[in-house]
Amino acid sequence: MARRPQSTPPVLPGFAFVRPLGAGGFADVFLYEQDMPRRVVAVKVLAADAINPEVRRLFNAEADRMAQLSAHPSILTIYQASISSDGRPYLATEFCPESFGDRYKQAPIALPVVLDAGIRMAAALETAHRAGVLHRDIKPSNILVTQLGQPVLADFGIAASLTGADEPDEVIAMSIPWSSPEVVSEATTGSVLSEVWSLGATLYTLLAGRSPFASSEREKNTRDLMRARVVRARYTPLRRPDVPGQVEQLLARTMAKDPAQRPQSMLQLAEELRWLQQELGLPQTSIDVAGQAWATQAQSPAQSPAAQSPAPQIPTSPAAHPAPAPRGPVVTTVRSDSRRAQRAAKQTPTVSRDPDEVVIGPRARHGWHPALIGAVVAGAVVVATLVTLVLTGVIR
Repeated sequence: MARRPQSTPPVLPGFAFVRPLGAGGFADVFLYEQDMPRRVVAVKVLAADAINPEVRRLFNAEADRMAQLSAHPSILTIYQASISSDGRPYLATEFCPESFGDRYKQAPIALPVVLDAGIRMAAALETAHRAGVLHRDIKPSNILVTQLGQPVLADFGIAASLTGADEPDEVIAMSIPWSSPEVVSEATTGSVLSEVWSLGATLYTLLAGRSPFASSEREKNTRDLMRARVVRARYTPLRRPDVPGQVEQLLARTMAKDPAQRPQSMLQLAEELRWLQQELGLPQTSIDVAGQAWATQAQSPAQSPAAQSPAPQIPTSPAAHPAPAPRGPVVTTVRSDSRRAQRAAKQTPTVSRDPDEVVIGPRARHGWHPALIGAVVAGAVVVATLVTLVLTGVIR
């Protein structure tokens, strides 16, 4: 993906900008300090060239569902969703200092940690699915680690809001190594079973220290070659001495090319992962899943409860807490001359992305990208303005 200059941080009442955290194809992330209650937060702001009235409508609907989903202990907590003064939608969330995407690139992760994270993520996704929400971008970098060391799933609904999930010519956003064959081949934009694949591919990555279909030869890791390997879906064993055969077997089934051979729900996958913990003598992770009553309440009015898959009643009482109203101007307690601020000032404000991650393309292969149209229109306006000024004698 081409590099995109990082946008300027928006001015948000009740928040003081600290430093940039990262950038992507759809949004930029900044660290802010909230005045009351006093805390640091991550603010994700949608890119200006991706915004139109339909995106705003979808963003509002997704923000409501995300706020309810964040009641789950393994889903990133949402504090506030709104529109900045310059018209960009943003989310204020809890700040997580690292992600599993950072961890696995340093070294393969221990099996007990991966099984625990897998159960927590499967339970979070099962809860989302019961509420009628697909994540669509499950991968290591979207599993964040809180300041207390707990894994949480991030970026619910952002990709769905930007792509317009119900449009026949929608733009598909995918992260190739962690997207199922049916998504990569564009047979579907996502399903429960495609997300089962994505979580399995993510757990494989954490154990292997590389994405499932990455080649040791960098020149063979082009997007087209990676796509072809994903579509073939030939499972490569991990061959880690501390990873027993039953773990390999579950991962292979989870990443089966035929969706019917995979675990048929996130709850089933969580239960199988927990069974592995028991077989290996490891502490068992609880499976926290919302009950059907909560899930029905969490669905948007356009969703029909009858369309949801039946789920067992699991007692729970999550509650969505409304975000507090924005407060007045604040002054950050992070010194501007601190080492952290100096490091942030040296950062190059551009988007950098691993070559095997996000690919964006129109499902129906026609039409211009909105950003390109915007650039052409803007250029035409500038030229017309200059011509007018010359003809009227303002510019000689």
